[in-house]
Amino acid sequence: MRNLEHVKHVIIKIGSTSLCNEDGQLDKERILKLIQQIAVLKRKGLKVTLVSSGAISSGMGVLNLSEKPNEISKKQALAAIGQAHLMQIYEDLFSLFHLKCAQILLNHDDFDHRKRLMNLSYALSSILDYDVIPIINENDTLAVDEIKVGDNDTLSALLLPIVDAQLLVLVSDIDGLYDDNPHTNPMAKLLSDIELVDDEIMNYAKDSSSQFGTGGMVTKLRAAKIVNDYGGDMAIVNGNNETALIDLLEGKQIGTYFSGKAGRTLSARDHWIMYRSSPKGKVIVDDGACEALKTHTSLLPKGIKEVEGSFMQGSVIDVLSFKGQLIARGITNYSSDELKLIKDHHSNEIESILHYKDYDEVIHADNLVINKG
Repeated sequence: MRNLEHVKHVIIKIGSTSLCNEDGQLDKERILKLIQQIAVLKRKGLKVTLVSSGAISSGMGVLNLSEKPNEISKKQALAAIGQAHLMQIYEDLFSLFHLKCAQILLNHDDFDHRKRLMNLSYALSSILDYDVIPIINENDTLAVDEIKVGDNDTLSALLLPIVDAQLLVLVSDIDGLYDDNPHTNPMAKLLSDIELVDDEIMNYAKDSSSQFGTGGMVTKLRAAKIVNDYGGDMAIVNGNNETALIDLLEGKQIGTYFSGKAGRTLSARDHWIMYRSSPKGKVIVDDGACEALKTHTSLLPKGIKEVEGSFMQGSVIDVLSFKGQLIARGITNYSSDELKLIKDHHSNEIESILHYKDYDEVIHADNLVINKG
């Protein structure tokens, strides 16, 4: 038995494959069974935030389409049509258990902009205080890149610090993470408990996309990394198991459980820099700077060899090696135009080049987060 007594708030992410039948149409009976379990968790005193895919599949059902179109504009239209229908289903089914829900649609900018992020946090906190279940989805009608990638796994992971949840549960169409692809290898073994998402674990992922969903195991493992780095836990369970959510929260050994105890715990600010912000540019540094940064020192202009992108002072930027590896991510003290002038120079030369000097460091160690996997 797993000990989940520390879990007071759980985020449940439901993928399209767990909401739809074999024809890709929304299946109200399947959705009802998931909501029944959420109602049980609510009666046990748990806070629940729901992240739901399925807007495009819902739109396909409204228009009686058998295949998802390839054109981005048509996917956007289906998302707009289907989101309203999907929320109506949720509202009707939750009301059967005397539960209320609210809709929130997000773009990545809502995580990137600090003021908007705080507003999102306050709004979600108030919704939960009203004992209402937030239902969150990517704003697929506007988020073109997200329609291409379809990464609600990451979206749900980014929400964990914002709503102060302890556990993220990804409801999928597979029992969990296997050491090989169970669809092609009948001897593949389910990995029950994972303490650290390292390269070995990532290599187990055989990424794939279903006909109606667009996520795969790689996105789920990335979500686990994001959650674990904040000290939270994540689990993958099979939505076809009609008691999966209840069994998991009761501590039963189902699915794959990723514990955050063994990983590093980033502060909320460092977690925002590494995962929730959108880098506005990048700098390429030499091998000496790469090694120095790994000991968590500040980035000095002498180590910078190239500057890419256009960004202002205070922007989050990536620090890359010559090989293109992400070494760190941090908040720059200088704009891209300034960095192009002072790169490959010593800090004591900054004032003579720019005619002013506010900082010796391009990125101070306190504003720098090292990439560890």
